[in-house]
Amino acid sequence: MAGAYQTGIYRNVLKECGYEETAITERLEQTFETIFYGTEAERFYHEAGDDMAYLEDTGNHDVRTEGMSYGMMVCVQMDKKAEFDRLWKWVRTYMYIPAGPCRNYFAWSCSTDGTHNAEGPAPDGEEYFAMALFFASARWGDGEGIFAYSKEAKAILRECIHKGEPGHPGEPMWDPSNHLIKFVTNMDFSDPSYHLPHFYELFAENAEEGDREFWKQAAAASREYLHKACHKETGLSAEYADYDGTPHAGHQEIFGRHDWYYSDAYRTIANIAMDHLWYDKDPWQTEIANRLQKFYCEEQREHWDGVFLIDGTRLEEKALHPVAIVAVNAQAALAADGSHVKECVDRFWNTPLRTGDRRYYDNFLYLFAMLALSGNYRIYRK
Repeated sequence: MAGAYQTGIYRNVLKECGYEETAITERLEQTFETIFYGTEAERFYHEAGDDMAYLEDTGNHDVRTEGMSYGMMVCVQMDKKAEFDRLWKWVRTYMYIPAGPCRNYFAWSCSTDGTHNAEGPAPDGEEYFAMALFFASARWGDGEGIFAYSKEAKAILRECIHKGEPGHPGEPMWDPSNHLIKFVTNMDFSDPSYHLPHFYELFAENAEEGDREFWKQAAAASREYLHKACHKETGLSAEYADYDGTPHAGHQEIFGRHDWYYSDAYRTIANIAMDHLWYDKDPWQTEIANRLQKFYCEEQREHWDGVFLIDGTRLEEKALHPVAIVAVNAQAALAADGSHVKECVDRFWNTPLRTGDRRYYDNFLYLFAMLALSGNYRIYRK
């Protein structure tokens, strides 16, 4: 087993499935251009003043650390430094929390004018910020102030795991006893789609020296956790899950229902596929990707827009983000080797970007799938 970290080889699965390289490159560039510079009905990237920009969650009409960190990752992957710096300056100007128990974290939701809608963070934003900043440092070099990318990334990771220690008030983002990422800092359960062992492997090389062993253990713990969180027959995971992988049925009075395969959870298989591409340390990842593609292509061929319990029971609800499902089912092809790879990739290729109010989440996952399946979602190291 040897992933791209060792080999430097990033598969172009779209080309393997018969698509021409020029068409693939054009589709990737067009996807970025539509999201960042398309019409008002298409884009959700907005410049703010001379040197800042934000990405709007068009379904909720706010700016989230999720989307800002995704945008930064997209920009560093596509060598868009100007846009990256605009986004990061908006984050540091408006989302940064300067005081209190959440000091040095980022407010997970802001209005488009920068006003905080929340005074706490969401851990998926911080982990993407840190990884995007490390990649920016490797690709473009560190600048001054907030653009000293690697320094900023190290500071984020330090807060994530050391809060709650003597003299360091607040709650950490990773549980210190089991090395698992939390859904939110003050609750003891997780979100399977937050687990990014391929990021943690790189954090173990780039974080402050004393924190590197933690990240090695976090990578191993997340890989083990995903075995528990993904159903062994369908490959589906819940949006929120307890530390033993069981779908989390509590806190519905706060968050609503999240013990099913729904919006957040779509990212889980995409993340598993990325870990397989970069590191290829766990043969189970191929098995579970095959099972998920089989579930959709054989058992639910006519119901890709369905909502399911993780055992595959189809419910009456319809998916809020159907394009996202198509995207991640295709991205699973980075790990899968079964008979449904081309079917999932073809369906993705023939699916256009989403339009309308809910386009933000679907089109981000579409763009990540385009990057990954074209061989352009890469590790950048000094």
